[in-house]
Amino acid sequence: MSDSPATPRVTVPSVRSRKVRDGAEPLVMVTAYDAPGARMADEAGVDMILVGDSLAMVVLGYDDTLDVTIDDMAHHTAAVARAKPKPLIVGDLPWMSYHVSRSETVHNAAKLIRAGAQCVKLEGGRKRVPMIDALVDAEIPVMGHIGLTPQSVNAMGGFRVQAREREAAVRLIAAAKELQHAGCFAIVLEGIPDEVAALVTDALEIPTIGIGAGPRCDGQVLVMHDVLGIENRIAPKFVRRYADVKSTSVDALRAFAADVRGGEFPSSAESYHLSAEQAEQLSIYGSTHH
Repeated sequence: MSDSPATPRVTVPSVRSRKVRDGAEPLVMVTAYDAPGARMADEAGVDMILVGDSLAMVVLGYDDTLDVTIDDMAHHTAAVARAKPKPLIVGDLPWMSYHVSRSETVHNAAKLIRAGAQCVKLEGGRKRVPMIDALVDAEIPVMGHIGLTPQSVNAMGGFRVQAREREAAVRLIAAAKELQHAGCFAIVLEGIPDEVAALVTDALEIPTIGIGAGPRCDGQVLVMHDVLGIENRIAPKFVRRYADVKSTSVDALRAFAADVRGGEFPSSAESYHLSAEQAEQLSIYGSTHH
């Protein structure tokens, strides 16, 4: 879709200013990993498309997010960007792409920006501040991500709700403030109690985007494949399915297979034909070459 004055592309500054307490409409973010997904998100009118490292599990078949590489992420970010969607494209920095050095972090983030992302997202609290500083210095906008951070699944001992105790909640609020101070323009809050997410959201001037963090964030994000029911394996409590695309798709493929096996597909109307004259010439040719 081409840009038009009525529907301009979403920008980092426009997202940064979206606080619900100031009267803004809540932000909507969904994941997409390819051009068709990006076009669907665009036509649905979402604000942001996250090319998430959930790619690892949702599309590439891994058990967790730890196997996806920066090159995988750049490949899929480019596919999303080719659709020229109006939502802000957020490129997820995968595990070990921003953990070693500032220069490596900037280099890896630049790969996503060159691929078509307009900003990057990284997981973690205050220990990530030096990397965020480096990215902001390179004029690469950064979205933070705290709470349940899937890349830390081994350190956390699994996918568990975070900040359930007072001390942990206080640390989370402090971490959010540090990320804001370091220059993040928004922060994803994942897998934390609603009450804690509300406190974090109130403490910040930048928007929060929740996933499993209750309704009092400044926006919400879900994986597109969960929203559409493309996957129907066990889903987390916070997922709401808005369609059953997998069942619809399996039914369609099953009908196709039955038509092929029963000789119903393709029909004459779905086939190409010679003119009567060409068919006659070919039949004569065939009869003289037996």
